[in-house]
Amino acid sequence: MDDPDHAGDNRRTSGGKGAGSVTDDSSRAEWLSRARAYLGRADPVMARLIDDRPDFDPRAWMTQLPPMDLFGALLFQVTGQQLSVAATRRILARIQALFGGQLPAPAELLAVEPSQLREAGLSWRKVSTLRDLAERLTDGRLDLDALSSLPDEELLAELTLIPGIGPWTVQGALLVALQREDVVLPGDLALRKAVQAAYQLGHLPTQQEVLAIAEKWRPYRSLATSYLFSAAFAPAEAPPSAAAGA
Repeated sequence: MDDPDHAGDNRRTSGGKGAGSVTDDSSRAEWLSRARAYLGRADPVMARLIDDRPDFDPRAWMTQLPPMDLFGALLFQVTGQQLSVAATRRILARIQALFGGQLPAPAELLAVEPSQLREAGLSWRKVSTLRDLAERLTDGRLDLDALSSLPDEELLAELTLIPGIGPWTVQGALLVALQREDVVLPGDLALRKAVQAAYQLGHLPTQQEVLAIAEKWRPYRSLATSYLFSAAFAPAEAPPSAAAGA
C-alpha cells in the first residue's frame, strides 16, 4: 500500500469523465460486458488478462473493507500511506474499536483525544491530516455531499489542498467510496509493478509511462486497474486481493 503522495505526482491522473459511477446492480452485468469488450479490443494485454479471469469481479475486494463514505475512504487511504495492506488493516481495526466498531464521522473523530489516534497506530502527521480534514467538514469549509458530486479532477484539486492528502489518497477514495469508472493510480508502486509484469517491460515504468499505457483504457481505467492488481496479487480465476484497494 505504497504512498506516492509526496513524490511530486502529476495531478491529472484521475478520470475527468465527471461524477459518474456504476452502482445499479440491474445494469452492472451489461456495463461489465461492454467495458470488458472495449478493453479487449483496445489493448491485447488487457484482452489476455480478461480472458484469463472469466469470473473476475472487480469489486470483490471491497467486501473485505468496512462500509465507508468519502470521509471513511480518505481515512482508510491516509492510514495506508507508506504501509502494507496488513498493517493498514490492523490500524484500521484499532480505530474502529475506538468508535464502537465503525469508522468515525468527522465530528466523532474530532471528539477523541489526538493521542488516542496516535496510540491506535497513526503517526502524528496522519493524525494532523485527518483532524484537518474533519475540521473542514464540520465547520462548513467542505461538504461531503458536494464533494461526492464533483467531477474527478475537481475533487482531486479540492482535496489535495489539504496537507498530507495527495493524488494517490484521493484516487483511492474515488475507487473505494465513489466507485468512479475512469480512475488510475499511476503513482502506486504495486500497480507500476503489475504493469511491468503484464507488459513485460525491462524496467519499472514511471508514472507518466503508466498514464500513457492507460490512455488506451479510457473510459474504463478503473476496471483495467482492477485487472492488473488481480494479475499481480492473485492467480487467474481467483478472487482479487484486497491489496487492489490500495
